[in-house]
Amino acid sequence: MKQPQNTLSRRTLFAAGTLGTMAAGASLVSLAPAPVASAALPKHAPAAGGGYILSAHVQRYYKTAHV
Repeated sequence: MKQPQNTLSRRTLFAAGTLGTMAAGASLVSLAPAPVASAALPKHAPAAGGGYILSAHVQRYYKTAHV
């Protein structure tokens, strides 16, 4: 009679590698510092309208959209 061989398949190794990578990523995320809330309150637009406020997210857009 043939005895069954106990070999690892590529699928098993890939699944184990994926799970290990996910576990390592989760441990790194838990070590990251929590974001600090901004102390400055956002400015409100004028009641009459027409007020343009150059906020942080608009400045970030200008930096990333620069060609």
